[in-house]
Amino acid sequence: MHLLPRPYGALHLRTDGPEDAPALLLINSLGTDLRLWDKLMPYLTRWRVIRYDKQGHGLSDLGDGTDIAGHAADAAAILDALGCPATVLGCSIGGLIAQRLAADRPDLVRALVLSNSAARLGTPGSWQERIEAVQQGGTKVIADAVMERWFAAPFHATPELALWRNMLARTPRAGYVAACRALACADQTAETARLRLPCLVIAGSADGASPPDLVRATADLIKDAEFHLIDAVGHLPCIEAPVAMAACVLPFLEKHAL
Repeated sequence: MHLLPRPYGALHLRTDGPEDAPALLLINSLGTDLRLWDKLMPYLTRWRVIRYDKQGHGLSDLGDGTDIAGHAADAAAILDALGCPATVLGCSIGGLIAQRLAADRPDLVRALVLSNSAARLGTPGSWQERIEAVQQGGTKVIADAVMERWFAAPFHATPELALWRNMLARTPRAGYVAACRALACADQTAETARLRLPCLVIAGSADGASPPDLVRATADLIKDAEFHLIDAVGHLPCIEAPVAMAACVLPFLEKHAL
């Protein structure tokens, strides 16, 4: 277990793999912590994998947390502290943070993998509705609806669903609301269209949170970006289909991140 001191407190992070291997930074989704990537980790042994809990999630403290730029600054601080540029893989809000990091600090980002993400996610109104629900009843009141958006129907019949529902339901209310506020005002469309680096964009055909057409539109913004659709999978393919995700991510990483 490691922590990085930030102006607002502690940012929890973990590194795995050889210190002299190429770095791969993983940025997790809303309502999850760094355990999001556990099933993908066995496929990433050729990299120095860096994971962290974003502000207000997992073991990290919460600063303001309401601005994607602030989250990107956290990611930049991690890479600066470790002294290494990285390929960055972000899921959902993690993909938005990755896009902002690449725009703000191109010196730190070798390549991008955007999983189930877009240059803009949702609308201010939809995020405000969620904020109000969570402020009144905590994240547990939205947990069932979020599971429907996160996972394809077959996964709902597995015992594992309860673990991810618990993770979401136990996310601190303040941290979740702050991240929702960041999503409500985040629009990376112009900056993402100017990115010039290798990029792989992944969508799930059964994703109820970031539908495939939305994800593909972001891939279309980025010159020469690759797009891959994983069939019958929802918003978190690293959980639901790690083998399929590894099959599309590894060739890209071997080409651009070694």
